[in-house]
Amino acid sequence: MEARLNLFASPIAAKFGKHIVAAGKVLADSTLPAATQELVKLRASQINGCGFCTDMHTKDAAHAGETATRLNLVAAWREATVFTDAERAALELTEQGTRIADAAGGVTDEVWARAAKHYDEEELAALVCAIALINAFNRLNVIVQQPAGDYRPGQFA
Repeated sequence: MEARLNLFASPIAAKFGKHIVAAGKVLADSTLPAATQELVKLRASQINGCGFCTDMHTKDAAHAGETATRLNLVAAWREATVFTDAERAALELTEQGTRIADAAGGVTDEVWARAAKHYDEEELAALVCAIALINAFNRLNVIVQQPAGDYRPGQFA
């Protein structure tokens, strides 16, 4: 399978990509736990059907020490006992923030309040930005049908 468009060879896409990658570096330097950030990226990518990002974030998280059990249970986090209450709140916010079109009004006050119980304002800002950023990456890759499976941890670092 080949992508419809080579995002890495396109001057416009490469310039755009440089800026959104820089946004990701800002989030990496935030106080939002790195494990939470990877779980959020993985869950949004699963929802959006982005194989490329699902592959990347599963491998990056595993490389950073995340367990196979937790990675395998992200899609079924509600029934899993391996996530903290804070991670569960982040995953719930990710789902509602990713599925905006599915729920009139977007993120509910209850979901926001659960996240706000576990994260301070800067962490909430990072969480919201992480959700928005991974959704942008997912859309780029899904639109061009970016192939998945060949990513190596740290490949784009």
